[in-house]
Amino acid sequence: MTGEPIAVDDPGKPDVRALLERHRAFALGQTSPEHSFALEADALLDPAIIFFSFRRGGSLLAIGAIKFLGPDHAELKSMHTAEAARGLGIGRAMLTHLLGVARTCGVRWVSLETGTTAAFAPARMLYQSAGFTSCGPFADYQPGEDNLFMTLELDAAQRAGS
Repeated sequence: MTGEPIAVDDPGKPDVRALLERHRAFALGQTSPEHSFALEADALLDPAIIFFSFRRGGSLLAIGAIKFLGPDHAELKSMHTAEAARGLGIGRAMLTHLLGVARTCGVRWVSLETGTTAAFAPARMLYQSAGFTSCGPFADYQPGEDNLFMTLELDAAQRAGS
């Protein structure tokens, strides 16, 4: 997937909003509302967030964002691949891109929150394959049976060849 068009994008674009709504509908379909933290498009305009899209031939295939929690810590947000594009390595390309952005910005730790149901298993496997491990809640999150928290130390991942 090298050389694919991943670029900073506007979460307010109609096609992006539509994919974000599918992402939120998926999350809310799997997780109780009080434990679902998928962001709406307007929340992704936060200055602490950089939002990216993956497009091919003009079609939006995936989205992802990085939220800077502090100088050394960032969070992955809103990672979602369009259903028709799953299994093509696009999610991995987005994850690799987001981790590269974090490294470039001097981030040492990248964390994320994901779901615990079977529907989230592909996402958990992707994150684990990139070196993420389970951790406790971070930022303002509270523990819950619907949520799994994961983190990756970028220096360690670089030494391991990730």
